[in-house]
Amino acid sequence: MEENQQSRAHFGSKFGVVMAAVGSAVGLGNIWRFPYELGMNGGFAFLLVYLLCVLALGIPVMLAELIIGRRSRSNVFSSFKVLSPKGKWHYLGIAYVVAAFVISSFYFVVAGWSLEYVYQAITDQFSSRSPLELSQAFTAFSTDAFRPIFWTIIFIFLTAIVILAGVQKGIENISKVLMPILFVIIIVLCVRSVTLPNASEGLSFLFYPDFSKINSSVVLSALGQAFFSLSIGMGCLITYGSYVKKDNNLLKTSVEVSVLDTLVSVLASVAIFPAVFSLGINPAKGPELVFITLPNVFMQIPGGYVWSILFFLLLALAALTSIISLLEVITAYVSEEFKVKRRTAVFVASLLLALSSSLCSLSLGEGSVLKLFGMPLFNFFDYISAKVLMPLGGLFIAIFLGWFCSKKMVFNELSNEGQLKTRVYELFYFLLRYFVPIAILMVFINELR
Repeated sequence: MEENQQSRAHFGSKFGVVMAAVGSAVGLGNIWRFPYELGMNGGFAFLLVYLLCVLALGIPVMLAELIIGRRSRSNVFSSFKVLSPKGKWHYLGIAYVVAAFVISSFYFVVAGWSLEYVYQAITDQFSSRSPLELSQAFTAFSTDAFRPIFWTIIFIFLTAIVILAGVQKGIENISKVLMPILFVIIIVLCVRSVTLPNASEGLSFLFYPDFSKINSSVVLSALGQAFFSLSIGMGCLITYGSYVKKDNNLLKTSVEVSVLDTLVSVLASVAIFPAVFSLGINPAKGPELVFITLPNVFMQIPGGYVWSILFFLLLALAALTSIISLLEVITAYVSEEFKVKRRTAVFVASLLLALSSSLCSLSLGEGSVLKLFGMPLFNFFDYISAKVLMPLGGLFIAIFLGWFCSKKMVFNELSNEGQLKTRVYELFYFLLRYFVPIAILMVFINELR
């Protein structure tokens, strides 16, 4: 194990760790998925439940994943073998690799959509279309047999280039550049949105409490969104944790990442909903909110051409920083477990994802027969990822670290072998052992009734 710790790649700086982890967390889940989930689940009611899920469930599970990764210094499969050599927990590692693959399969499709819309924004295709035409154009594009797959392959290629460059030169460096750019763009968009006429209605929708909206479905959606947005329950942060140096404060990193990730989600909503309400558009538009409603919004505000380019560029950058971590989970597993060069692992993973993502894309149109449990492959992968795989992934992480790992080992990792104060250790351990598993199970049981 010591030899592995010495030779394994690692992030070069604490800032790089935070930016890479934030890059993993901040993605389409924040800018594409969070606003429409919030819009369909009652605004502030959903936001409140989401924040509670992040605080009581998200941060403990994120910290647990980082602890497992840094302690084992291994990919998501071998990490469980290192920490529990006599157990069968390494099969859970395979489940996380599968989860990363399933999520990537539909995620790359949506990421490809963002590139198409960057292209449409630059070529000023929104200004000549009515709202109905924008809706028809999105439907025609997303169900097309060629164009979505073309952009999906482009996005896979871009992601593979970053992964090929390695941990420091690729993942860390690209995150340190793109994340600050992403924050600047989203803040600029927020300023423009809140200065529109009647923007206060959108802010009221976001921040006025209506507790009657809270039910088991909203709680499950908020839980799934928290896990999706924070990139937990799918092996990303175990893999990234294995690249974190021993002097890094994992608790501080977890809190910083969670705060920044939640901030992006809220800012994305502030950028979107005041504009939506300003133009009298239904906030509960679902996934089409970003790709149909917003182009219409941009064309009705001064400087809409520039704002549309900035927004879809933001969406593409967020998708790239996030999906890098998913591909890294698969790459690290393939290269280390099958003893092949990183280049070969990236090629194999990218090729398989190109095939799987193409099938997901086709399932929305000409390949509509590609269904699982009555849902198009794309919708099934989206549903099972956010509402099954990631919450259950978080559940098993909590059970593993809370019940099957040495309490002393957990304390040593959290305190950096006693060098850091750990006043919240007992609270963290209590949440991990009892609250997180019980809360996740209660939500599932209530939903199945």
